[in-house]
Amino acid sequence: MSAPTGDIGLIGLAVMGQNLILNMNDKGFTVVAYNRTTSKVDAFLENEAKGTKIQGAHSIEELVAKLKRPRKIVLLVKAGPAVDAFIEQLVPHLEQGDIIIDGGNSHYPDSIRRTKELEAKGLLFVGSGVSGGEEGARYGPSLMPGGSPAAWPHIKEIFQAAAAQVNGEPCCDWVGETGAGHYVKMVHNGIEYGDMQLIAEAYDILKRGLGLGEDEIADIFESWNKGVLDSFLIEITANILKFKDDDGEPMVSKILDKAGQKGTGKWTAIAALDAGMPVTLIGEAVFARCLSSIKEERVRASKVISGPQKEEFKGDKKQFIDDLEQALYASKIISYAQGFMLMRETAKELNWNLNYAGIAQMWRGGCIIKSVFLGDITSAYTKKPALESLLFDDFFNKAVHKAQPGWRRIIAQAVLWGIPTPAFSTALAFFDGYRSEVVPANILQAQRDYFGAHTFRVLPGKENEKLKAREDIHINWTGRGGNVSASTYVA
Repeated sequence: MSAPTGDIGLIGLAVMGQNLILNMNDKGFTVVAYNRTTSKVDAFLENEAKGTKIQGAHSIEELVAKLKRPRKIVLLVKAGPAVDAFIEQLVPHLEQGDIIIDGGNSHYPDSIRRTKELEAKGLLFVGSGVSGGEEGARYGPSLMPGGSPAAWPHIKEIFQAAAAQVNGEPCCDWVGETGAGHYVKMVHNGIEYGDMQLIAEAYDILKRGLGLGEDEIADIFESWNKGVLDSFLIEITANILKFKDDDGEPMVSKILDKAGQKGTGKWTAIAALDAGMPVTLIGEAVFARCLSSIKEERVRASKVISGPQKEEFKGDKKQFIDDLEQALYASKIISYAQGFMLMRETAKELNWNLNYAGIAQMWRGGCIIKSVFLGDITSAYTKKPALESLLFDDFFNKAVHKAQPGWRRIIAQAVLWGIPTPAFSTALAFFDGYRSEVVPANILQAQRDYFGAHTFRVLPGKENEKLKAREDIHINWTGRGGNVSASTYVA
């Protein structure tokens, strides 16, 4: 048999897989394509891949035999058992140092497990986030690889060539160890949920609050897309609002208001709860989708639960729209600040060495949350890699302070109108909590000690010296309880 010529193999010929193969082929790499249903391989070679260097394989053995060492094989199959099943089929045919790459939307604990299992067998594993949808896969996605660090030098050239490019820089870099790649993709998707919910709330305020039509709202979004909110999601929302059905009515006005979700936003919210990090905006974005899904119940509620009487807006409309732009910008800053705080906490816990400037750079192009704004985040973390929060960076600190008056006016007006703003409101609540030296958690600790003897600690200061010496304190609040505490206080 002739010497293998394949640079990389790919299993899974759904649209994402086909497009990524064509992308890598365009960049000069020889790709070997395989699909469990082998007729799909033949159809792909005869149609989309006709006239290219792309090779086909009709079995796992043939796929492996056509690849140069160390073999690099990308799995683009449904997350979960299918990934494990293909890994199991591949392992007997691979040799030490060969690399399996999972490019699906896998949950990061699975990638942690797979890295350990494959490294124990002398193989290397990469769990890579891939964002950008079908078009991104074809012309340049955002790629977030993590796993076995020894794999990176072997896949770097292919991955960075296939990724989206912004100012000559690839939207792809090594993320970190074990499940870091899929973890960062999960947080990306959570932030995506938040961005989408904020945009939906802005649309609702303009439509229900100001009474504007879709064309007028599209014009506002287009103007926003030329400023600080310049992003893929703002751009596509303007396009969506302008799109008409055959009868001339906006198509978006005919779409049922029940949002679906695939689970990655929920994973981010759960990860935040597990880490004890206040990633409130992504959480609210997930819950807003849950609320939207109980449409029938909302219809019944709308007939029996009344809100405030709708009053026509009599203020300065232009100022209001400018305020809304600032509210959207400030809330977005909060969402990203929370996402990066979550990554920082998990990296500490799992001993990952995450490059936050690199992560922001990976998101600048190719992916759903790509925006000009991410260049500013890249700069913030380049200046100070150990930055605790984006709110401590001068650029973002000034931006939020500038946005604050309009942000507050928008939320106040939405409350008076009875228009729900879960994402805008939770962003402001977090901001006010984060900048508060003192919050009312002293009451919570007293309550916990009162009913469950959970103990508390006291504020520093000379006046508390006597109490402080006892560290974890339990008080017999009623005179009837005992003096034994239930557990030690954990901050």
